[in-house]
Amino acid sequence: MRLLLFGGTGQVGTELRSLGRAQGFQIAAPPRAVADFGDPNIIARLVNTDASAVVVNAAGYTNVDRAESEEDLAFAINAEAAGALAVAAAARQIPSIHISTDYVFDGRKGSPYVEGDATAPINAYGRSKLAGEQAVCAANPRHIILRTAWVYSPYGKNFVRTVLRLAAERDRLTIVADQRGCPTAARDVALACLQIAQRCVAGPDRAPYGTYHFAGGGEASWFEFASAIFELAGDRVSCVPELVPIRTSDYPTPALRPADTRLDCAAVVREFGVSQRPWREALTETLDRLLASKETS
Repeated sequence: MRLLLFGGTGQVGTELRSLGRAQGFQIAAPPRAVADFGDPNIIARLVNTDASAVVVNAAGYTNVDRAESEEDLAFAINAEAAGALAVAAAARQIPSIHISTDYVFDGRKGSPYVEGDATAPINAYGRSKLAGEQAVCAANPRHIILRTAWVYSPYGKNFVRTVLRLAAERDRLTIVADQRGCPTAARDVALACLQIAQRCVAGPDRAPYGTYHFAGGGEASWFEFASAIFELAGDRVSCVPELVPIRTSDYPTPALRPADTRLDCAAVVREFGVSQRPWREALTETLDRLLASKETS
């Protein structure tokens, strides 16, 4: 099966390329210089001229704080380009899988969100991603929107890598303790996408299209997440700083963050049979890969 991937150098995209090829997928992943998400027409042309059976959009504008001052750019990439991609996929009658975010919710529910809960983003990034979801839904009936959360991997910019880097620079780290979510390994998101893609292509008229949640099993605060990083890394980390829990109000940022965006993932597990690993298990594997690469570099 041939898969057209946008965002192939991001966290999920990097894992998709590696895992997909290992599973026998043909992965076409045009580089950012070619797949300019600032130009929807270019995106549409790439879809129209490619022979892939499914399109996966793992690209996006993901700088939550900068989006407050670059909202137009965030919407151009996360909404307009996403919509153009879905329109092109619909014209070819092929499924599209679109990666979205827990930040489409306001975090006030008090229990894990299900797919039908009302969306109410509280920052520009969340608004742009919600607009992207709406554009994809309107454009292509054969769509899967996969909302995920707190993504980390051995690559790129993410919480795990940032915490480990800061540990080498500081004796004390303050970590927000009153925001809760579901830490999610990019590898698990990639595996879910591949499994969903196979199902959609195998029976394109019978696939359970729609919006789903997929995240790591369990929940944590950022403080609990950081504590687990050092616990699971063990003596492979030479510097273990003091971790100090703080409130969101103690760490003001340009963008507001929702307080509790835990995701209920029962629907995607039921409909597609994907595996939802406990987040600590997935974190252990990610740390093994990340720290092993540091030791050999």
